[in-house]
Amino acid sequence: MSTLERPNIPAVRHDPDHLTVSVVIPCLNEEENIEACVRSALEVMEREGIAGEVVVADNNSEDRSAEIAVEAGARVVHETRRGYGSAYLAGFAAARGKYIVMGDADLTYDFAEIPRFVTELDKGAELVMGDRMDNIQPGAMPWLHRYVGNPLLSGTLNFFFKTGIRDAHCGMRALRRDVLPRLDLRTTGMEFASEMVIRAGKEELTVAEFPIDYHPRGGTSKLSTFRDGWRHLRFLLVHSPTHLFMLPGAILAFIGTLIAAISLSQIDIFGREWEIHTMIGGALLMIVGTQIVALGLCAHAYGTYFMGEKDAWFDRMRARFRLEHGLVLGGAVALVGLVVAAVIVGTWIANDAGQLSEERLAVFAATLVIVGVQVFFSSFLLSILGLRRR
Repeated sequence: MSTLERPNIPAVRHDPDHLTVSVVIPCLNEEENIEACVRSALEVMEREGIAGEVVVADNNSEDRSAEIAVEAGARVVHETRRGYGSAYLAGFAAARGKYIVMGDADLTYDFAEIPRFVTELDKGAELVMGDRMDNIQPGAMPWLHRYVGNPLLSGTLNFFFKTGIRDAHCGMRALRRDVLPRLDLRTTGMEFASEMVIRAGKEELTVAEFPIDYHPRGGTSKLSTFRDGWRHLRFLLVHSPTHLFMLPGAILAFIGTLIAAISLSQIDIFGREWEIHTMIGGALLMIVGTQIVALGLCAHAYGTYFMGEKDAWFDRMRARFRLEHGLVLGGAVALVGLVVAAVIVGTWIANDAGQLSEERLAVFAATLVIVGVQVFFSSFLLSILGLRRR
């Protein structure tokens, strides 16, 4: 549970009930830098006539970071649960300003940029992002982050969610405090930065972006290149069921169906006829692809009904199709498989129960039954998830 520490000196220099800006700074063992960050933010707001405060979200530091922040004029929120997102969520809960400006406690960002963020918010933006990529000072960002990690993650995020933000992981950004309920932020780690951008895109917030400088950090970095990079990528994937499930599953099912059709029709490909082993491979792809698509639909349903996600494609599908459609489709596919199997058995009996020579057709019939059963019961699962609407 977060607690609020009240210093002996005034935490803010203006009426706390009429603050324009709350500068929220997450802090974990930053005693070398936190004083400079807090004083810089306060001095900038005082100089520009901005009614504001600085809230330091101390993430269970083991040094004097919290004490130093208090002495520098910040209000300190103690969040014992470690994590970049945990610290920010605690800081947001304590913020009292109309606008929230976010910045790290490692001197990488210049708090003199605060007035520019406020100007964009005054113009109507709901989320304002800094863009570091053209103004990275020497030694400020490892080449792996600059030329591989950040472009790859930002590019993936934009490909999946069409946000149009160039530097989606910039740590200096600002937002209106009244949009926080719409964003419904939940993640506790470094993926918090991605979550905010994704949620802003899904909520169709007005987003602005402008270039800022990125400076070498003071002290020791808390970022783990591969662990945190994977957490970001994992977060992007699990929040895009279409790309994680639907497209791969549909592609697998299509390829499997094509292979099965070629094998059944006994067409020569590359000078050879595709026999039973190829048919088994095609059947496997059909079954696995269908299962992945079913998982994708369930993931869409869970996101829509339980996480407040908005997906225009899924909304259209659920408005057009009902449980009965899935049951009829699954039942029909399984029935076709059973009929084919019955024909094979009938032919076998008619030939005095001799050698079974319809191996490929038998594999195809079994595949249809399995796929039909998958569709049938996946339709029930989707309907069960849909009970959340009632």
